[in-house]
Amino acid sequence: MADKDAGTPRVYLVRHGETEWTKSGRYTGITELELTPNGIQQVLNSKRLFIGHGRLLDVTKLARIFISPRQRAVQTFEVLFDSPKNVEQFSEKVKITNDLAEWDYGEYEGLLTKEIREKRKQQGLDTERDWDIWRDGCVDGETPRHVTNRLDHLIEKIYEIQRPYMHGERPADVVLVAHGHLLRAFAKRWLKYPLEFPLSMMLEPGAIGTLR
Repeated sequence: MADKDAGTPRVYLVRHGETEWTKSGRYTGITELELTPNGIQQVLNSKRLFIGHGRLLDVTKLARIFISPRQRAVQTFEVLFDSPKNVEQFSEKVKITNDLAEWDYGEYEGLLTKEIREKRKQQGLDTERDWDIWRDGCVDGETPRHVTNRLDHLIEKIYEIQRPYMHGERPADVVLVAHGHLLRAFAKRWLKYPLEFPLSMMLEPGAIGTLR
């Protein structure tokens, strides 16, 4: 029996490869960092395994590629798709969008989770429970509501692209090249969960995930 969902458009989630701060676990929002040599290799490994005709991500079936404006995401796209440096010239299908920028961590940029929690307790916050970004957001950065709003805006764009072709009438797959927190947040909103919902999902650097 044929897979009745075989023609359903997909959304592919691509997390950028490793950076120096990824290795140490530091929160990296607006800071611009290049991929490490290992990070480039992570992306190349995903490319070899998953990109190409008859594989998980067939570029002939793509309707749009959305990319975070952060350097590490753009570099990941370039490695994954053999793109020239000017990604806007790669194809009319490619769009760099602030909707996919990593969570703005504000005062917590460059810190570790334990450092953030210590800092907040010194400020008299979180006396009854530990800080949780999905619930509490970031001082001088983004709240969960801010992130939700921009992701819902992007999701509506994706719906507009895919809605007319839900049974495979034409290629309508979409790729998102972005960041750890942001892609987990996207998955929650795609599934219509609030960001505080405890969804167990983690993409390793350079990894590719799929949603329908």
